[in-house]
Amino acid sequence: MLSRVAEALYWINRYVERAENISRFLEVSEAMALDCPPGSAEPWLPLIDASGDRELFDRIFPTGGPQEVVRFLVQEQDNPSSIINCISAARENCRQIREVITTEMWEQINDLYLTLLESDHFWRLPDQEQLHEVRKSCQLFYGITDATLSRDLSWQFSKLGRLVERADKTSRILDVKYYLLLPSPEEVGGVLDELQWISLLRSAGAYQMFRQSQQQGITPKAVAEFLLLDPIFPRSVRYCLEGLSKSMRVIRGNPVPGPPDDLECLTGRMLASWSYVRIDELVAQGLHEAIDRFQTDLNHLHGLIDANYFVVASPIVEPSDTATAGDSSPSPSTVVPASSACAPA
Repeated sequence: MLSRVAEALYWINRYVERAENISRFLEVSEAMALDCPPGSAEPWLPLIDASGDRELFDRIFPTGGPQEVVRFLVQEQDNPSSIINCISAARENCRQIREVITTEMWEQINDLYLTLLESDHFWRLPDQEQLHEVRKSCQLFYGITDATLSRDLSWQFSKLGRLVERADKTSRILDVKYYLLLPSPEEVGGVLDELQWISLLRSAGAYQMFRQSQQQGITPKAVAEFLLLDPIFPRSVRYCLEGLSKSMRVIRGNPVPGPPDDLECLTGRMLASWSYVRIDELVAQGLHEAIDRFQTDLNHLHGLIDANYFVVASPIVEPSDTATAGDSSPSPSTVVPASSACAPA
């Protein structure tokens, strides 16, 4: 497989996963805002921290109200990770490799792109309906990909992108809750705190599965254990790492005999460290510190994947420069990656 094609598939799925995550986070925050004082930024600003774009947000919107948060995450052209820019970049990468992806995949991402960029009716809908439509369209793209793409290397690189992004966002939103919303143990507990943990589970699409798998109440430790260490929930960190490890083994094929390389070592070490640890150990050591180390490892993993498989001679074009309404498209030989892969927490 050409490295350009592999990189495009990887980033298509990262972009779609990122847009779907953002839409889900915002949907939950919209509902949670009903229990907060009018104009309060409490349910909103943590989403900026979870996306790793606080510095950029403060520079563009110094006042930082709820409407500014929504605009920054959904429509802001200067934010490379806004929903519009993510879908634009995913669609551009799909356009460049249309001979590799299926017609159904192209039609779905193109329909979503045209809805966001050219439909005045869409932007007149209430915010909740807009976000629901984006989330549903991204999930439909997942389903079409799963149903129509052959399980060859194209599928494996697609899975890599989706799982790296998913592990990144799950760990980030959990870290924000532990470290930013509840900086001291005295603030834990109470009805409002339980509502916040329920909103966290809903943000990760995990509330119903948590309820089915856990017999205990909703506690910070139980929620953290489910989102980080559950072996069968598809958005948990452990599940994502297992999927990454399986895809990497398929991509590598029959490795050359000898010591494992850096990519194989890192993938195995991350999987082992998150498969054979108990939540009590993570909490005792400091959950924020553990997630911070995971984010560092994930950044390193992305760098190794990029160095090993995505060697592209053409200049990199950032999505904020090319993938917004009214801008010219990059040349067909240019893959559009994100401006920052997995920014450190």
